[in-house]
Amino acid sequence: MKKVFSFLKKELMLTVAVLAAIVSLFITPPTKELIKEIDWHTLGTLLMMLCVLEGFKQENIFKPLINLGGKFKTMVAISLFLIFGVFFTSMFVTNDVSLIIFVPLTILLFRGGDKEKYILPVISMENIAAIRGSLLMPFGSPQNLFLFGQSNVSAFHFMLHMAPLCVSSAILLILFVLVLYRKNVKENIVVNREEIAGEWKKEGRIKRITFITLFILIIWTIVSRTSYWPISVAIVILAIGIVDIKLFAKVDYVLIFTFLCFFIFSSSIAGNPGISGFLKKAVAGNEYWWAIGLSQIISNVPASIVLYPFTENFSGLIYGADTAGLCSLIGSLASVINYRIYVREYPANGGKFIKVFTLISWAFFVIVVIPGYFLSKWKFF
Repeated sequence: MKKVFSFLKKELMLTVAVLAAIVSLFITPPTKELIKEIDWHTLGTLLMMLCVLEGFKQENIFKPLINLGGKFKTMVAISLFLIFGVFFTSMFVTNDVSLIIFVPLTILLFRGGDKEKYILPVISMENIAAIRGSLLMPFGSPQNLFLFGQSNVSAFHFMLHMAPLCVSSAILLILFVLVLYRKNVKENIVVNREEIAGEWKKEGRIKRITFITLFILIIWTIVSRTSYWPISVAIVILAIGIVDIKLFAKVDYVLIFTFLCFFIFSSSIAGNPGISGFLKKAVAGNEYWWAIGLSQIISNVPASIVLYPFTENFSGLIYGADTAGLCSLIGSLASVINYRIYVREYPANGGKFIKVFTLISWAFFVIVVIPGYFLSKWKFF
């Protein structure tokens, strides 16, 4: 029992998720419909990404990115490279995938350059970049994908409405980086690229080709919105089982279980008639604030799904959902991924992560929340 409590204390987000799931099952008892409402697609995609990117890590497949990042000689330059790497890739491979790629890379480069004190503020800004960069595209985040599917507008029309939030956030992120290094804008960093990236061993060639091929399959599965995603999951598991079965022991299953618990919670809440009846009366006309507030309880993806049927102002809902992740870790499950990646490297620093993350995210949130509210009056259709 002591070991269990110690584990739960270390895994703070998992503890919150488990407690939330247990409480929700008393609100709405489990049914077959509840199981169907769980977002198995997202869980399957996350499992694939975690497995393949663990393979990337083991086989040094990030070596070209590390070599490119290592060419920057100042902290401002390398930080902008990493933050905007997240910002732009999140538009195409979703915000959670971009964080899975760039946060470990940031830790590697800053640790190798003896700049570990900057890891937390920079990955906190990468989190903001993932949330605000991904909002431009219909498939940049799960909530965008869902709401775009409900909107019946063209991709161009969607991007036109999201562009002001995206562009202003990019400018603000540059200012945040300059503020971080305000004491010495020209602060240097020297990274031994070869030492960090390691060598590509000849005997690992088949593994590298396999992992890269599987990564392409995953990206296609995400972008194409295919209903055959379970086949992709099966292919990934089978292929890894053939080339490196030991890899499964290194995958972060805690993150997957954390997501599962949050999905159980959101499905239970949405399935309660009393709560649904209340939302029907309260949400219309206040979509922006409801999206931000409810996301702090069940995260922005399930909040979007729960609130959509009661929405009159579509802009308010989507702008609020894409702003909610700036308030807390729970506001966007992409933030939970960021947290998990960091605490796997620094197990004792979970509280420190939350403190720094909250401070920087709230500074950004306070600046954008009111302009976002007025912009939400611009009707989507």
